[in-house]
Amino acid sequence: MNPRAARLVMAAGAVLLLAAAVTALGTGAYSLSAEQVLETLAGALFGGDAASQAQSVIFNVRLPRILTAVVCGAGLAASGAAFQAIFSNPLATADTLGVSTGAAFGAVLGILLGLGAFGVQTLSLLVGLASVLLVWRLSIVRGASSVLMLILSGLVVAALFSSLISLVKFAADPQDELPAVTFWLMGSLTGADWKTLRLGLPFIAAGSLLIWLLRWRLNALSLSEAEARSLGIDVTRLRLILVAAATAVTAACVSMCGLIGWVGLLIPHFVRLACGSDNRIVVPASFLYGALFLLLCDTVARSAAQMEFPVSVLTSLIGAPVFLILLRRRKTFS
Repeated sequence: MNPRAARLVMAAGAVLLLAAAVTALGTGAYSLSAEQVLETLAGALFGGDAASQAQSVIFNVRLPRILTAVVCGAGLAASGAAFQAIFSNPLATADTLGVSTGAAFGAVLGILLGLGAFGVQTLSLLVGLASVLLVWRLSIVRGASSVLMLILSGLVVAALFSSLISLVKFAADPQDELPAVTFWLMGSLTGADWKTLRLGLPFIAAGSLLIWLLRWRLNALSLSEAEARSLGIDVTRLRLILVAAATAVTAACVSMCGLIGWVGLLIPHFVRLACGSDNRIVVPASFLYGALFLLLCDTVARSAAQMEFPVSVLTSLIGAPVFLILLRRRKTFS
C-alpha cells in the first residue's frame, strides 16, 4: 500500500474515532446533542456557561468510560498485532501466553477475598504479569527460549489458570460473589472511572509506546532467525521486550474491564486488509481502529436496551462473522 493511501486510512480512522467519542458523550439515559456536548466541553474548559448536570454526566460518568474504552481498545488491538508478528501466527493473541486468563484469575480471586475495586484491579494486573513471567521461565530450555516452547508453555499456564478460575467459582458464594465473578468474566466497562483508569493507563501507555517504537522491527520477525540476526537484530531480546510490552498492555486492560474478546484478533486482520502487512502501518492503524471498535461496541451495549449488557457479548457477535468474511475476502495470513 502506498504511503498516501495509508495516511488516508489513518486520517479516516482518526475522524471516525473523534465523531464516535462526541456521539458517545451524548448517548445515554440523559441524552445530549452533539452541539450540547461541545458547548458543555467548551464551558468546562474555558469557563463559559454550561449546564451543571450535563457537566456532571459527561465528566464524572461518560468521559472516564469513553477514555477507558479508547485506551483498552487501542491497547488490545496493538497487542494482538504484536503477538501475531512475534509468533508469525495470524491467530495469536494475548490468550496464547495465558495473559488474559492469569489476569482474570487475579480478579476473581480478589472478588472472592472481598477486596474493593482497586484491590481487585491491582491483583488482576499483578497476576497477569506474573503469569507471563512463569510462561517465559517454563519456555527456557538449555538457556534459550523458542517460539514453540513459548506457545506450549502458554497453553499449559492458561489451562492452569482456567482451572483455578473454575475452582474460585465453585468456592464463591452463589448469592453474592458468584454473580459478581460471572459478570466480571463476561467483560464490561460498567465500573470504569477515573481511579481504574489512573491505575491501568501507565501500563497501557508504556507498553503501547514500546510496541509503537519497535513496530518496524516486527517486520524482521517474519524472517528466519538467521536472516534477522544478519540484520543485526537480537531476536530473543526483541521478542522478550515485545512480549513484556504486549503483556503489560493486555493485563492492564483485563484488570480494568474484564475479558473482552476478538479485539486483538479481528482488528489487526481488518487493518491488514485495508493497509497491507507492513507493521509500521499496521500497529498505529490498529491503535485507531481498535479504539473505534471497542468504543462503538460499548456505546451500543449501554444504550441499545434498558438494561446494559456486557460489551464482550457484542464484540463476539460482531467479531466472529466479520472475521469469517475477512477470511473469505483475502488470504489474510500472508
